[in-house]
Amino acid sequence: MKPMSRLLVIVAKLLSGYSVRWKDCQPDTCQRIYFANHTSHLDALVLWASLPAHVRTLTRPVAAKDYWERGAIRRHVAASFNALLIDRKEIKVHQSPVDLMIREMGNTYSLIVFPEGGRNSSREMGRFKSGLYYLAKKRPDLELVPVYLDNMNRILPRGEVLPVPLLSCITIGEPIWLENGEGKIEFLQRARQSIINIREEST
Repeated sequence: MKPMSRLLVIVAKLLSGYSVRWKDCQPDTCQRIYFANHTSHLDALVLWASLPAHVRTLTRPVAAKDYWERGAIRRHVAASFNALLIDRKEIKVHQSPVDLMIREMGNTYSLIVFPEGGRNSSREMGRFKSGLYYLAKKRPDLELVPVYLDNMNRILPRGEVLPVPLLSCITIGEPIWLENGEGKIEFLQRARQSIINIREEST
């Protein structure tokens, strides 16, 4: 691992004080989509950093290009944790975000995604956007792993620049798959509910 990547792992741990719980799921280098609730700009970095090193090196967080390319420092940080930056403003018909993710994964990488899209400051999770469904439809072999991030929104609240070190908890749940004949709405509701179930069990 590159020195900057090692430093990011240390910084993420210091800022979030995260503890990780694997529930009905084990660390594995098989290709997966980790999908999580989204409340902070630090979510992608902290979840990536919390994975075991042998898994982390094969996992790419999907993050907003407009945020992570704003300034040289953010660009350098994004490159150091191998983020896949998605342009949320100029979506091209011939190269959708899902197509880009599929191409960048190849047969090697796993991804970290946030199906709500933007950050959500309320306790109630927003509706999932359709990207997770189309990823599952195009790559039905992938394990879809729900993740609940607790307390991340208080580390870097919306509108704040400097993070406040706090303790957070990351719970990684049992994988799901797109079922035969399952429609988009039903699947997205089930995927969203899988994170809610982890949250409720955690509390």
